[in-house]
Amino acid sequence: MARCKTDCVEKPIARGFEILGGFVGRHPWWFLILPVFISAGLGGGFYFLADREANGIEEMFTPMNGPAKHERQVVKQYFPQSDSNFSRLRLYTEGTFASLIIVTPGQNILTFTALKNIFEMDRNVTNMRIGAFAFKDLCVEKGGGCVSNSIFDIVKTPSDVNTATINYPYNGTIFIASEIGGVKLKSGLTQIESAEAIRLFYFLKEDNQTINTMWLKKFIEAASKMKKEEGMTISYFTSISRDEEFEKSSDSIIPLFSLTYALAINFSIISCLRLDCVRNKVWVATFGVLSAGMAVLSSFGLLLYCGMPFAMTVATAPFLILGIGVDDMFIMISCWQQTQVHDSVEDRMAATYKEAAVSITITTLTDALAFYIGLLTPFRSVQSFCMYTGTAVLFCYLYNITFFGAFLALNGSREKGNRHWLTCMKVPEPEENSEKYNLCCVGGAYDHETGKEEPMPINNFFKMYYGPFLTTTWTKVFVILLYAGYLGSSIYGCFQIQEGIDLKNLAADSSYVGSYYDNEDQYFSEYGPNVMVVVTDSKFQYWDKTARKRLDTCLKRFESLTLDGRSLVAKDMTLSWLNEYVKVINPNNKTIFMDSLPAFLQRSDFRQDVNISNKVIIASRMFIQTINVSTAVDEKNMLNKLRETANGCSEKLVVYHPAFIYFDQYAVIVSNTIQNIVVATLAMLVISLMLIPNPICSLWVTFAIASVIVGVAGFMALWDVNLDSVSMINLVICIGFSVDFSAHISYAFVSSKEVTANKKAVDAIYHLGYPIIQGAVSTILGVVVLSAAESYIFRTFFKIMFLVILFGAVHGVVFIPVFLTFFGICGGKVSDKKDDGRSNTLSQSGHMWVTQTTGDFNMKNMHELRAVAANSHVWSISSNQSSHNGKTNSAYENIEDCP
Repeated sequence: MARCKTDCVEKPIARGFEILGGFVGRHPWWFLILPVFISAGLGGGFYFLADREANGIEEMFTPMNGPAKHERQVVKQYFPQSDSNFSRLRLYTEGTFASLIIVTPGQNILTFTALKNIFEMDRNVTNMRIGAFAFKDLCVEKGGGCVSNSIFDIVKTPSDVNTATINYPYNGTIFIASEIGGVKLKSGLTQIESAEAIRLFYFLKEDNQTINTMWLKKFIEAASKMKKEEGMTISYFTSISRDEEFEKSSDSIIPLFSLTYALAINFSIISCLRLDCVRNKVWVATFGVLSAGMAVLSSFGLLLYCGMPFAMTVATAPFLILGIGVDDMFIMISCWQQTQVHDSVEDRMAATYKEAAVSITITTLTDALAFYIGLLTPFRSVQSFCMYTGTAVLFCYLYNITFFGAFLALNGSREKGNRHWLTCMKVPEPEENSEKYNLCCVGGAYDHETGKEEPMPINNFFKMYYGPFLTTTWTKVFVILLYAGYLGSSIYGCFQIQEGIDLKNLAADSSYVGSYYDNEDQYFSEYGPNVMVVVTDSKFQYWDKTARKRLDTCLKRFESLTLDGRSLVAKDMTLSWLNEYVKVINPNNKTIFMDSLPAFLQRSDFRQDVNISNKVIIASRMFIQTINVSTAVDEKNMLNKLRETANGCSEKLVVYHPAFIYFDQYAVIVSNTIQNIVVATLAMLVISLMLIPNPICSLWVTFAIASVIVGVAGFMALWDVNLDSVSMINLVICIGFSVDFSAHISYAFVSSKEVTANKKAVDAIYHLGYPIIQGAVSTILGVVVLSAAESYIFRTFFKIMFLVILFGAVHGVVFIPVFLTFFGICGGKVSDKKDDGRSNTLSQSGHMWVTQTTGDFNMKNMHELRAVAANSHVWSISSNQSSHNGKTNSAYENIEDCP
């Protein structure tokens, strides 16, 4: 069966790189100096870094076109906020505020001593000034004064707590569940017996954000120094805290980058170190790491020049790029070592580029494409990261074949002259078959049989020990069982994945934000968001009893919602202006209804809940109280159920709460992750089919992608990493890296001229096993320092990158080589030539192809046959012939099919 020709792309690329390699070898200084100037010029873009930073959490970590943002716009349009008639319930944003949570763990906070301390804290806060501005000048108002906290409306003085009766969750018309937490009720009653936490809010007007920000920063400073009674804890938070602490968390990794760079340089040098003082690759490794650093400088600078937003997630990219950059360097060095040492530098560079061309092109295309596909996601943090990192990958590729290649050529010229790696002085060459060469004064040794550089000891380990061991029958059985265990564990983990990012994780571990969120979750999670239900139909007939009944039925549906057998919405806690209005007046027609409505609204707190224009109700809203919403899964299910119920009602309803802006990530994170993975995997398959000259191996590469993705997704869940916009970034990366390792080994397998599948696997591991290990270790070293970061984002990046590289490398040097041996790359039709110019077609006998020639059969015939066989990558040729005076009396060729 004729071998399928799929190298129409691969061959031109290899030929083009061969020409480029020779050109770089002839003119290395141009290719060394020009990238340095380009990098320096583009690096000037960092001047604009401060202007391009975009670290707002809503902007970066919520879907750009999330439904909640549309819902918020609806509420904003119909029910604008009022600073002079403030109601926290009716805010369509979180507002501008500061908050304190005071806790007495295990003790009753509703005591004279505790409240005396709390009253003192409140006075300290409300007495704070910013220049000429006092708190009363900045606060939101209701009834002509600053809005007070409910606890102070109930308990006027600390001593009143001994006589006051406080009901829960409503004390009269005041909803106090969001301000008094850790509540224990008197048996069978709604009266509070004891509580462990009190939360205070201080809301500011929206008209002077500069002064507000200054006041809030002063509040944070004051709260951190507040005196408290023994056994009392204080946590604090402001509306600017989340964003500010998020920005600060990136500061913790700045010192880590220098450590990473040092690790990358040291590892690269050590892994390329030789005792031979001529063949030593110390400076080559150093310049390879420098090339990766220049790629980061150039790509980031270019995008900053272009105005691309710089999200904090991009701060992890340099760590990753260092790993990617040195991966290609190791491939280039490996290919250089396979060239003939006595060839000219130009020829060696041409051969190096030709051999490395497809491997580094595949990895660059797949990595860059995987990142650019990430631009399809609706999260700006993901888009920003993918844009910067994808562009950096392209610059890595560009500088690898120019700047690094040029230095490789210059280093080759030094080796050609047998000069010392450090002093560049000529050194004596060792005698043939002599091992008397060292790092100091003797060097330039090479394998005199092959004409190539002496292989590294670890390469011999892969060839002599690991490869043969891996291809034994029992090892293959063990590998299959190991893979089955890996796959089973991964699939199990996939079913344990949790969605969504906890907002407290966006701040550093030591941030005060974490303790506030912890106290909020512990003491104030019994009641969830108080959700607006907005009627947007201006034609709805509120005065009609039948219409009101339909609307009431919809509200009852909300109240009947359950989550895992638990109620999702509190019954009899729905707040409806319409129900209250009907109790006051029982309208019989539109005129009575509309004429009496304005007076009713002015006398009540519902004046902000009805939008009236020319005696037409444009929109109105009611409120439902959610309960039992304590986890991310609960938040996701609540949001979905509320929206489904609203869409299923006969009336046009919109449900909204400011927290829905953040909950929206649950609605898109899974679908977008799957979309990115599927699109990227298909793209990788196309690239593999074009560049790897065998369709079966391309399918194996695609299989490796799917296998690594499943493994990373499963084990990240087992490692307590949620599926969110941060881990989505890493799953996108996973696609590119899973291609890297499997593509290298698959391409080496397909290109091997060995005769059996097992030997092909050993040969592929011999040539690329060590570069794969080098690349894997260097990439892990590039991100390992992030494990020490105080930020969830950076630790998550490390965890998933560790899994990606570990599983990718294991696939590359264990699973894929074994699996490839099950599908020998065979085929082709070969003929031999007789001396009379006629051809005998080979005939098949079982798995052995045999041909008999008669007459003169010289070595030229033999070489032609071998050349055809070698080019097809499929045949094993052995000869059995008798010669006399250089002539072959009879000969037969055994051309063995791959097993």
